[in-house]
Amino acid sequence: MIQYDIMKTIVAATKNKHKIVEIEAILKDFGMHIITRDEAGVPGDFEVEENGTTFEENSYLKASQIMKLCGEITIADDSGLVVDCLQGAPGVYSARFAAFPGIWPEEGDPGDDSDDGENNRKLQRLIEDIPYEERTARFVSVITMVFPDGSSIVAEGEVEGHLLTEERGSCGFGYDPMFVPEGYDRTFGELSGEIKNRISHRAKALAALRKKLDEIG
Repeated sequence: MIQYDIMKTIVAATKNKHKIVEIEAILKDFGMHIITRDEAGVPGDFEVEENGTTFEENSYLKASQIMKLCGEITIADDSGLVVDCLQGAPGVYSARFAAFPGIWPEEGDPGDDSDDGENNRKLQRLIEDIPYEERTARFVSVITMVFPDGSSIVAEGEVEGHLLTEERGSCGFGYDPMFVPEGYDRTFGELSGEIKNRISHRAKALAALRKKLDEIG
């Protein structure tokens, strides 16, 4: 088994406070402590260009570039919503969905980040005439942990569900208030953080990461 005491402090590559809270809540059971980019000494104006076309590419880009700046073990999550009736959109562009007119950005123009409300309203417009049973979707999370020697571990998690055409609940963030996970009748926006952190795509990716750490340990 890997000795977690040699890697208690992990740098979170993300600036998203919601993601940091979720990752910290899940990893604390493994004896790991998450610190922010600021705490690791990463310049506040440093931005990673997320120009990958897959969750795995973007996750690695974020983790590796932040690790190079701080020299510490770094973890990065790239996640998003994949909607079947929208040909997989918004996918890797989940945070930028409202910034471009179609379901996919134009070539070379991924758009800037949009706020949650704008993204949700666009999604609602696109699926409002589609029957509930056809509004299948999944949240996907790919987590990459990069070590100072350049090695890395990648883990993925998914949670299946259906989309509503309105928002329900004030918990969570992003598309959570529209997403009903399989086996539940409440959205991620209505479920408690404790339940979400047990069944979410990010929780599954982190569990898969822990299993891989155990295997190499």
